[in-house]
Amino acid sequence: MPLLLVSCSVMKPVAQAPTQSQPKDAFSAYISKYSGMAVDQMKQYGIPASITLAQGLLESDAGRSTLATKCNNHFGIKCHSDWTGKKMYHDDDERQECFRCYKDASDSYRDHSLFLVNGARYQSLFKLGTTDYKGWAKGLKAAGYATSPTYADKLIELIERYGLDRYDGKNGVRLKPGQIPHQPLLVNGQRCVRLREGETLKDIAREYGMQLSLLRRFNEVDRKFTPPVGTLVFLERKKSRADKEHRTYKVRKGDSLWSISQQFGVRMKPLANRNNLSDENPLSVGMTLLLR
Repeated sequence: MPLLLVSCSVMKPVAQAPTQSQPKDAFSAYISKYSGMAVDQMKQYGIPASITLAQGLLESDAGRSTLATKCNNHFGIKCHSDWTGKKMYHDDDERQECFRCYKDASDSYRDHSLFLVNGARYQSLFKLGTTDYKGWAKGLKAAGYATSPTYADKLIELIERYGLDRYDGKNGVRLKPGQIPHQPLLVNGQRCVRLREGETLKDIAREYGMQLSLLRRFNEVDRKFTPPVGTLVFLERKKSRADKEHRTYKVRKGDSLWSISQQFGVRMKPLANRNNLSDENPLSVGMTLLLR
């Protein structure tokens, strides 16, 4: 079964929307620097770029907070037991809580997206369009993202003051009328979605603003082949080996090298080479494959 990334807690917002006494330039500079990153996340996960930017502005005080400057942590995401990277201890709800440190800001932005995508209480938000920033702001507050009673109002104020909604809409996830965005999964550390009934790879490529040829290459299929319903479709290049939790696999009836490759997020050529598969030594039911 594919594994979802476990959700993590976030630090409560410490910044306020800019007032007359706060330098507007810091907020404008932050938007200029990170708007592209927010749009990339919107295309991949369906979260309005305006919401991501507004949250980043609040949580990081426009990139000036200690967590942002020393740890590239723009959303106050805490460590929890599954975090193995660098850490920083900082007073928040309790004294000296553990927060994640990232190599760069893009990792923080991606972690924030995954926190929302994989959080059960936020799933209803993904039924909203990427232009409904007010619905997202109010939904985040209702779902308990922040304790401040004015959290939604602060996000909306920032979005409207700086026109952040200009990054939404046509730059976002491209959906057919009435289509619900996919909720990306992580399999072997790579982003993927499940192909739904009536969909084609062309539909997924359109939704994520990708070239169809690139999506086919990531999934090792040609233009004549349409994967069956329920198949994992990878939005990134698969890896050469499976994760540590999946070292071997016993071949079952109906399996193919391609279907196993998709199931575990492993490219076919490395998988075949690792198991000495060839025309003379084909895949067979009952065979135990080495996945890493």
